[in-house]
Amino acid sequence: MHLITYLDFLRTAEETLGRSYRLVSDGHAADADVRWTTARFCGQCAEHAGALAPLRERSEAPREPVPERPHAQGLTAARTGPAGLLRDLQDLYQLATLVDITWELIGQAGHAVRDRGLLRVVDDCASETRAQLAWLRMRMKSVAPRTLVVAG
Repeated sequence: MHLITYLDFLRTAEETLGRSYRLVSDGHAADADVRWTTARFCGQCAEHAGALAPLRERSEAPREPVPERPHAQGLTAARTGPAGLLRDLQDLYQLATLVDITWELIGQAGHAVRDRGLLRVVDDCASETRAQLAWLRMRMKSVAPRTLVVAG
């Protein structure tokens, strides 16, 4: 059983996404909606990571080795300018997608073992992650025309 492996993976992925949101928030401070929204998302990621601790404590250790490269890479610095913002948003979207599908997989495990506590955490956190993805997609779509066509 590898539920604990994926709970650990998800916790690390949420922490990585949260740090990446913080970098973008700080790096694009002049863009108020990016700054404040990504800062809020950073807080959500910390809450999600914290919500996984009690679930991990109830899980069994895996009986086989953990897969190699069990963690995602986050952003190391925010880029500058409009094209930098667009690339940062794309990187955040990619990380958030990884988090989203991992919540989905853990939810499937929760259904299989009929763990209502696990499913409640998954429902709450996954819905916030989906909202993050929707905002990132909307923001990229609004930035793209002026970045790719107008800015030069």
